[in-house]
Amino acid sequence: MKKLLSVLLLFCVVTVFAQGNGPAFKFKEANNTHNFGTVKEGQDAVYSFEFTNVGQQPILIQEATSTCGCTTPDWPKAPVLPGKTGKITVKYQTKDRVGPIDRTVFIKSNASRTPIELKITGNVVK
Repeated sequence: MKKLLSVLLLFCVVTVFAQGNGPAFKFKEANNTHNFGTVKEGQDAVYSFEFTNVGQQPILIQEATSTCGCTTPDWPKAPVLPGKTGKITVKYQTKDRVGPIDRTVFIKSNASRTPIELKITGNVVK
């Protein structure tokens, strides 16, 4: 009986520690934000958010969505292994969109219970 309890206790301890060592994003950009500055209308504004998996398990990105159809994210479909880097590329279509850029891309993955937010800002001029 003592042996069984010892094994169960060991299993619980390993499980708790394993949960704390899961996948984790570390982005290069401050506040996960990129400012395009001034962009001419008609030119696509494209930026790649580079990240490193600083956790101990692979990052699996399930989905990336944006607040507008004018913003298109592209992300790694394969797992990003611990210590490796990946890129999430965000493309903003400026055609017929003169004015400020203020969009958010939501990243759903196994690295966080809530989506990670990537933001793009700037201004489109004629």
